Amino acid sequence: MVRPRPLEFDKQKIVAENRRARYDYHLDEKFEAGIMLTGTEVKSLRFGSGTIAESYAEVKDDEIWLINANIPEWSHGNRYNHEPKRPRKLLLNRRQINKIHGAVMRKGMTVVPLSIYFNSKGRAKIELALAKGKKAPDKRAAEKDRDWKRQQGRLLREHG
Repeated sequence: MVRPRPLEFDKQKIVAENRRARYDYHLDEKFEAGIMLTGTEVKSLRFGSGTIAESYAEVKDDEIWLINANIPEWSHGNRYNHEPKRPRKLLLNRRQINKIHGAVMRKGMTVVPLSIYFNSKGRAKIELALAKGKKAPDKRAAEKDRDWKRQQGRLLREHG
């Protein structure tokens, strides 16, 4: 019997978040993946530095790679430090990789990283989403809805 997936992932400490992704893309399905990191990368992430604002994931040779994520060098790493923007392999189940690969090839979707975090076991994880790009009118409509909801909240607070 298949173990049910939790609705939300176990995020203890969020290191980096891609808040722009929710504005630029229609997010479809979310995945949690492990990241293959070196020792100094883990130390740098635990220190709280790292950005995934301009990063994306791509499928190469039946593997998924995180491209353009910036994890800065660790201050005490001397000659064993890592390259800040190197491609990093993501760890997913074969079924998940096939699902992502099919969506990217057939439906023209992109794989967008949403956040890097540490779970309760202390492992570095990344939250990925299958996404489709928004057009300018969609972005304006989303902004309009968000402003209207904010205004509704103000009106309800003022007039009870």
